[in-house]
Amino acid sequence: MNPQGAHYTLMGIETLSLRMERHVKNAEIIANWLESDPRIASVTYAGLAASPYYERQQAVYPKGAGALFTFALKGGYEACVKLVSAVDLFSHVTNLGDTRSLISHPASTTHRQLTLEQQVSAGAAPDVVRVSIGIEDVKDLIADMDQALDAALV
Repeated sequence: MNPQGAHYTLMGIETLSLRMERHVKNAEIIANWLESDPRIASVTYAGLAASPYYERQQAVYPKGAGALFTFALKGGYEACVKLVSAVDLFSHVTNLGDTRSLISHPASTTHRQLTLEQQVSAGAAPDVVRVSIGIEDVKDLIADMDQALDAALV
């Protein structure tokens, strides 16, 4: 590693625990909000009490289930594409784990070459959206997702 890269790594490590705490807190709030939203078919997040992995998550990751999860949109493929286009704060990228909130629709991007059966098997069904929740203000993220869901399901 070059000296500048090492310096940036050390600087990042100093605040990693604070950033992860915010990632997890935001993800839990947003996953719970989505789970209760009638526009959403399901949320796959181990931090939800309804998850079949909740007990395991509590034992293995007592500080939280992380900031990555998926949800299925009742409007299907086309609504997912519209949702990703309608968000303002979420960045539409295929990488995950940034301080910024990210969103992707795997069925139209990273998994588009797969058959429907393969997409479903991989957890990337046509109605599934993947998010990586960042450290922005959670109220702003929910407001952005809410307006994008409205736009996607008209």
